[in-house]
Amino acid sequence: MTAHFPASQTTPLSEERGDLLARLTEGLDVAALNWVSGYAAGLAAQSLRSLRPLQAVTATEIGADLRLTIVYGSQSGNARREAEKLAAEVESGGLSVRLLRADAYPLRELAAERLLYVVISTQGEGDPPDDALAFVEFLSGRRAPALKELRYAVLGLGDSSYPQFNAIGRRIDARLSELGAQRQFATGEADVDVETVAAPWRKQALTTARDLLKSQPAVATVTALRPVAVAATTWTRERPFAAEVLTNQRITGRDSDHDVRHVELALNDASLSYEPGDALGLWPRNASGLVDEIISRLALDGDAPVHYGDDALPLRDWLTTRRELTRLSRPFVVSHAALSNDPELNRLLAPDNSAALAQLFATQQLPDLLASHPAPWHAEALVAALRPLTPRLYSIASSRKAVGDEAHLAIALVDYQYQGAQRRGAASNFILERDAGDAVPVFIERNERFRLPSDSSRDVLMIGPGTGVAPYRGFLQERIAIGAIGRNWLLFGARHAQSQFLYQLEWQDALKHGHLHRLDLAFSRDQAERVYVQQRLREQGRAVYEWLAGGAHVYVCGAVAMGKDVHAALVDLVAEHGGRSPEAAAEFVAQLQKDGRYSRDVY
Repeated sequence: MTAHFPASQTTPLSEERGDLLARLTEGLDVAALNWVSGYAAGLAAQSLRSLRPLQAVTATEIGADLRLTIVYGSQSGNARREAEKLAAEVESGGLSVRLLRADAYPLRELAAERLLYVVISTQGEGDPPDDALAFVEFLSGRRAPALKELRYAVLGLGDSSYPQFNAIGRRIDARLSELGAQRQFATGEADVDVETVAAPWRKQALTTARDLLKSQPAVATVTALRPVAVAATTWTRERPFAAEVLTNQRITGRDSDHDVRHVELALNDASLSYEPGDALGLWPRNASGLVDEIISRLALDGDAPVHYGDDALPLRDWLTTRRELTRLSRPFVVSHAALSNDPELNRLLAPDNSAALAQLFATQQLPDLLASHPAPWHAEALVAALRPLTPRLYSIASSRKAVGDEAHLAIALVDYQYQGAQRRGAASNFILERDAGDAVPVFIERNERFRLPSDSSRDVLMIGPGTGVAPYRGFLQERIAIGAIGRNWLLFGARHAQSQFLYQLEWQDALKHGHLHRLDLAFSRDQAERVYVQQRLREQGRAVYEWLAGGAHVYVCGAVAMGKDVHAALVDLVAEHGGRSPEAAAEFVAQLQKDGRYSRDVY
């Protein structure tokens, strides 16, 4: 992308300097552009502090000591949303604030911060989100400065179903304190029901910021270093768009033990724009059979009204559209154990039984827990104890340049047996039951850190087993549509070639016509020895390293465990074929991430 400065545009730059700036920023990705923006803002602040105007301090004199900085690290978008809400609330209060994604935060500025809020999620087994890796590493390392003049607060987001619940939020809080910073109030630890903790935390954060900054001269709002602005939309997570189903087609073989659906949705609204790499959020409904099973097991009246918060709905409606039934949470199991007084369940909740508890979360849904550990729930208490139903996010498998006002998805049906009962995922079952012409409530979830390179001459290496291949269908459609001259290499894996080679004909056609330059496949169950994408990566190590050394961008999409295996393979092949030590190879790969050339979307 190249910026141009027409003569008619108001700008403080001369034409010569404008052209120089355009050349400097050409081809930079979002993280690099944000860094340049921060560097320029820092230079401006230094210059302005040297000025001594005769009148009261104005917006042009804002320095770090008069400003709140909010840094966020987000894997699925929740932490970003909470940080943006807080920044908007602070701005509307007339206070100075800047909002930055963690990978765009100029780490050299940390020592000069005076008020810092960190909003960050924990993923997998206590790992930071990808966009916060460098931030967490710097803060944890020996280069982190003393922070005796810093005041801070942390909001952590996580899922209590995982043993390392909110580990990153706690780790950052402890490290900032260790460096001498002053904690302003307790760290918020939000579960999947984010707003329950986040809303009061934001309120306290706003009050604290107002108290700390109110003695300073009034200043205008500063929003430097915001993530790239996107077009306004009338459709949001809270107000989803009713998208018509155009196609709902199974794309795995009938004899396959995996049912994957190719779903095409109509997005015939101008404000519903997306880019390849973005996700579509989908609000599901729980299956009526599952709801009936729970109501029957607890001997409750499904039509009786239940009052909770500001709402009064029949119990059946609460369980169908408002509460999680297919995913158990630790807080609910704790409440259930107390109500049932079941010693076995209490043993499962002990700290040394995390593996057994994780197995329960992975295999049991609400009716299974009620059957194995009965408890006398009342309707109001049940609704209060269950987590709110949350939307599911699916990588968009299309480019609007190729499909127009549509979004395509690849959705794997979660379908298994537990003690003779069929159990399905809430969203995938919801989609399974939708026919062409039906409507589903959706919204766009932007993913700025999973984008094609702005320089279309760059090569891209795409790694994604199973439905992790979905975003790459959109990537390839986009690259073809814009006439990108960079090469495209796909590494795909599944269990069986004959029944689970998703979008096989499309990849082969792209290979035939020169749009896809390399295709490496790993079908794990088609031979005695199991083979996965990370093995294929190692086998092609020399070529992979040559692509990386030549400026290629690499993408990984799929399960967290796979992402870790692929990361280890990348480090090993860089060491082997780049002639580097293991430490230097790890540094090389880490630098790829910092430069925005190694992007992951793992879940």
